[in-house]
Amino acid sequence: MIWVIPVLFAITVHEVAHGWVASHLGDQTAKSMGRLTLNPIRHIDPIGTVLLPVLLYFLGGFIFGWAKPVPVNWKNLGHPRRDMALVAAAGPGANLVMLVLWALLAKIVTLFHQNPVWLTEFVWTMCIWGIRINIVLMVLNLFPLLPLDGGRIMTSLLPAELALVYSRLERYGLLILILLIATGLLGKILWPVISAMEGLVYVLVQ
Repeated sequence: MIWVIPVLFAITVHEVAHGWVASHLGDQTAKSMGRLTLNPIRHIDPIGTVLLPVLLYFLGGFIFGWAKPVPVNWKNLGHPRRDMALVAAAGPGANLVMLVLWALLAKIVTLFHQNPVWLTEFVWTMCIWGIRINIVLMVLNLFPLLPLDGGRIMTSLLPAELALVYSRLERYGLLILILLIATGLLGKILWPVISAMEGLVYVLVQ
């Protein structure tokens, strides 16, 4: 269960990053609701954060889950289309920062590891989980399907008419995502990217 700590950090900072960027761009909705906090309890969704990932883990499939989305009111943003893309990108961006921090800690452990051995192994294992989890969350959330962050970014980049049509698919987004997971297509699309990133990071931290 050593992966629990990196998971909680990953999802909490991911969600706070959305709200923090939204706050700086003019929307104080998340801040007023007390969601700009690193307390993971405020961001945990019982089904998406706990039940589904654990179930998928034991089934041996692609591990997928979600936290409570940080509320963002696009009407409060100064430049709604541009700012929504920035708010959406903040989550994967936060995972990238955490990935780098976990990798740096892993490198420090390899360079200066000392006794007790159990402590070194504990920290190293936690770092590996932190690297892996943040890579998966970053790559998954950049997948261009609503309601994922990548879908929000795509909506902001498309011409207005196409963006309107694309946004109507959001109601089916979760169902499409589940079908992609169930058929193994999502794994075939994402795992090459995830594996390549993991391989590169592991070479750097060895």
